[in-house]
Amino acid sequence: MMRNLWEQLFSRFLKKFHLTRYFSKSASLKELHQSSHAQHIGKQLTEQLTHASSTPIARLLQEKQTQLSGLDESEVEIRQQRNGLNEIHTEKPLTWWQHLWYCYKNPFNILLTLLACISAYTGDPKGTLIISMMVILSTILRFWQESKSNKAADTLKSMVSNQAAVYRNNSGDKLAQYALEQLNSSAAHNIFDIPTKYLVSGDIIKLSAGDLIPADCRIIEAKDLFVSQAAMTGESMPVEKFAQHQSDNISNTMALDNIVFMGTSIVSGTATALVLNIGNKTYFGALAHRVTTQDQVATSFQVGVNRVSWLLIRFMMVMTPIVLFINGFTKGDWTEAALFALSIAVGLTPEMLPMIVTSTLAKGAVFLSRKKVIVKRLDAIQNFGAMDVLCTDKTGTLTQDKIILSKHLDVLGNTSAHVLLLAYLNSYYQTGLKNLLDLAILEHVDQDIKTERLHYSKLDEIPFDFDRRRMSVVVKTPQAQSQIITKGAVEEMLNICTHVEINNERTELTQALKQTILQNSQSYNKDGLRVIAIGYKNAPVTEQSIFSIQDENNLTLSGFLTFLDPPKDSSAKAIQALHNYGVEVKVLTGDNEFVTQKVCQDINLPHEHIVLGEEIDQMSDDEFKHAVEKHNIFAKLNPMHKERIVMQLKANNHVVGFLGDGINDAAALRSADIGISVDSAVDIAKESADLILLEKSLMVLEQGVIEGRRTFANILKYIKMTASSNFGNVFSVLVASAFIPFLPMLPIHLLIQNLIYDVSQTAVPFDNVDEEILQKPQRWEPESIGRFMIFFGPISSIFDIITFLLMWFVFKANTPEHQTLFQSGWFVVGLLTQTLIVHMIRTPKIPFIQSRASLPVMVMTVLAVSIGIFLPMGPLANYFQLQALPVTYFIYLPVILLAYMGLTQLMKTIYVKRYGWQ
Repeated sequence: MMRNLWEQLFSRFLKKFHLTRYFSKSASLKELHQSSHAQHIGKQLTEQLTHASSTPIARLLQEKQTQLSGLDESEVEIRQQRNGLNEIHTEKPLTWWQHLWYCYKNPFNILLTLLACISAYTGDPKGTLIISMMVILSTILRFWQESKSNKAADTLKSMVSNQAAVYRNNSGDKLAQYALEQLNSSAAHNIFDIPTKYLVSGDIIKLSAGDLIPADCRIIEAKDLFVSQAAMTGESMPVEKFAQHQSDNISNTMALDNIVFMGTSIVSGTATALVLNIGNKTYFGALAHRVTTQDQVATSFQVGVNRVSWLLIRFMMVMTPIVLFINGFTKGDWTEAALFALSIAVGLTPEMLPMIVTSTLAKGAVFLSRKKVIVKRLDAIQNFGAMDVLCTDKTGTLTQDKIILSKHLDVLGNTSAHVLLLAYLNSYYQTGLKNLLDLAILEHVDQDIKTERLHYSKLDEIPFDFDRRRMSVVVKTPQAQSQIITKGAVEEMLNICTHVEINNERTELTQALKQTILQNSQSYNKDGLRVIAIGYKNAPVTEQSIFSIQDENNLTLSGFLTFLDPPKDSSAKAIQALHNYGVEVKVLTGDNEFVTQKVCQDINLPHEHIVLGEEIDQMSDDEFKHAVEKHNIFAKLNPMHKERIVMQLKANNHVVGFLGDGINDAAALRSADIGISVDSAVDIAKESADLILLEKSLMVLEQGVIEGRRTFANILKYIKMTASSNFGNVFSVLVASAFIPFLPMLPIHLLIQNLIYDVSQTAVPFDNVDEEILQKPQRWEPESIGRFMIFFGPISSIFDIITFLLMWFVFKANTPEHQTLFQSGWFVVGLLTQTLIVHMIRTPKIPFIQSRASLPVMVMTVLAVSIGIFLPMGPLANYFQLQALPVTYFIYLPVILLAYMGLTQLMKTIYVKRYGWQ
């Protein structure tokens, strides 16, 4: 009951100072339910964009109170004052003092601060100084490391101030200044290049290939317009956009094909568009706002540290009063007993834990920085090691984010050089803006085909349009004929072809052959390939010099071109490496299932069954819980699907990483235990991530996992060493306090012993880790730490009691007058056994033989042992209320230490067989 009351009072304190998340015992499942309900773009925004898509342009211009010639400058200023600038307001960076507070507020720092205050109140300046230094060093080290990392991350902000070509009535000082600066003919036509942040709703803008779309817009006019929406949807292929909505599908906002969205980009073509929404009122802005305003979900590391903290804090709260009452009743000096109990509390608190954790994580961050990885949050290092599931986006992470020509085939599926030549001539000679498919063709050909092209000359071309979905060029062949070369969608090409080319011979295109060709094309689509067909028609040059759409008939189908977004060379190796280290990879993408399946097949991921976003929407909670465990590939997902999958995996007791770079990945990045992005990602993805890869090589993930596990192993070493050693000391104190008429060790002795031991542990972050420990994911298990503490702690107490008997009976230190000799004898044994336990517990193997500590650990061990012997034997003994020990003491000392090490090794063997070794 008292425990419950104390926790209620403590919880109120935490809430008051916003510390709840740092002490919470586990991640709340409420977060999962919140993420799976109504976390979608506002209904009002969806309805507004759907309305704009279906409304005639003339009426829409009236609604926006604008005109095709643009807005007056005075009206622009009014709208800017009313609606603000066209900027996305994302998460504000912490001020330096907020960041310093964030680095300070962890359970042990707060507890140690409380103990330091008590020490100061009870007149113990030395204890106050020692405890305060531990807190200050830990906080400053973390603050410095994270500040350096965040500063580096800020330099990666890729969304710079872009320009937009906007129609404005040429009035006002600001536009006059723009016109003078530009000094080009466009200004005379009321088109000005201005920073995108000055756009307002109602502006008319010009868009062309390479432009980032600066706002949500309705297309007024479009020519050959292809838009990349990969950052929003995850689909690798660009989509066609029109001036009029072409599809009946108006349920999916991103499928509105006469609306373009902020954050996407123009791949090819040109357009004139009406600005509908700016800034946070855009689709992009709504997603960014939802991601940055939701609370950061507690990670595996934070939850684990909190649980271990509660374990040690409760243990301290139980043992400290017991020590106080035993010494108070047996010695009669309650003031001395209170000081001693306070020293025990400090001794039981692993005051170096914050500093050891921070320095170990900082070492991992330095290691990763050499691998061109920026660590924004130090906690991510340990989460990297604990990760057992990595969810990754496909486009740009597993794939090269670049369309390539994969095959050039005749109608029978055989590789055809003739098909490639025709495709090259078509792409080379067209004068319109070349899209990604044309660029892939031009990059694919070798020098022989480039030389062959010199034998052809261009006569004419028939541009692409979306009605017929094809384009043609007309060339003069080496045989002095005119040749129409047409490429386009398979169905449209079949409609204008009457023959096919098989084995260099023209054959009539029958219905049966047409059906076979369509089936082959569909099979390529199912393999994740985009297919276009290519055909030709020859005619004498003298017959015609000008060609039109009517000439695209009676063609001979030559073959097909297939394109794909190929996986990176490192993807398959990285996934296999992660698998070898116990990390399961799951692909979460917005792209279609066929493309996704092909990529997963190429990188050796199981691809037999793919779960689609629409299937997830139909699943019950229980079905969804099992689906995320059973399946590894999820396609056609929206951002909320991705986040929900991550949250469910966490609820299933996994430590989850997420790798992504688009706005559609931001929510999942924020919800994961470790969010990983790249320097070319959108701003909101980089803000949500914990790690940023400066290079898109996935092999660094394996190195990050190994470094994370090495980091965690060294943190765990310190906790195990300190917890078991401190427990043994307290147990020894309880025995001594009950039977010895004086304090077995003075408070100052406990603090000095603690300080020397803790300083020696500063080398732990640089220790070696056994290879076997790095093979499996590692996570916090407070129960195993408690078991370890109780199992190994009493071993040191056995030899403490032997030391008590030695000092009492052999050296006659059995009266208050000789207590200094008794205390000096136990001080040396206690410090040396504490220091040696480092080597015994750092590995499940035999120390010094099967597993050796690193040089820094060895040096600090020798230094701690030397200081421990020097203090009672040197000139400072009186200052610290110690005295020199007899020479015969050092005959018994190695016997005690060797026996202690031997028994610990024996017990360690029993423990490993029974419980294993994390």
